[in-house]
Amino acid sequence: MSVTKVTLRKKCLQTLQMLSPHNSAYRNAKITAKLLMHPKVRDAESVLAFWPLGMEPDIRSGIAALRRNKKVYMPFMEDDSFKMVPFRLPLTQKQFGIYEPGNSNLKIKKIDVAIVPAVGVDGEGRRIGFGKGMYDRFFARLKHKPYIIFVQSKLCNTSKYICDEYDIKADLLITPEAYYAAAKGTKNDKRNTLRRWHSHT
Repeated sequence: MSVTKVTLRKKCLQTLQMLSPHNSAYRNAKITAKLLMHPKVRDAESVLAFWPLGMEPDIRSGIAALRRNKKVYMPFMEDDSFKMVPFRLPLTQKQFGIYEPGNSNLKIKKIDVAIVPAVGVDGEGRRIGFGKGMYDRFFARLKHKPYIIFVQSKLCNTSKYICDEYDIKADLLITPEAYYAAAKGTKNDKRNTLRRWHSHT
């Protein structure tokens, strides 16, 4: 059976659903620690984060730590995508169960780092999410590309190139076990195909 975005998304969601809830605090702590220790995050002045839903890594303690010395922004759904607004409490639950800060007229044009939850990742380092496409449209419209970090509660990927060009691509993937940095190259560069993701434990 060939791997597609649909089949990998289904497989990865099943994998996430089967994770033991007893180990969730450990997994979240490992991901958060790796995030905060990474040089790109440490040196960033501004960060786009997310408020976790069900199967997404719970990085809320990391958000609290980042707010001490950085500008932290969150997605605010708007039309078919979202805009960035400053993180501030209280949050309100909106469409798809997503929690958002209050709206803002502040025009945020540039961020240093974006932290994005991923359901699955293909061989080129492109993201498979929940199928809404909001992150893809957001980054397509962003003029200044930030350093993009995907986070996953458990590694779920394929070496196949199954995503589209509009699917966002990570600079780094973080799981509880390791960092995975995307190798440079193109789909036609066979030397990079099998070495696309390199673990930096």
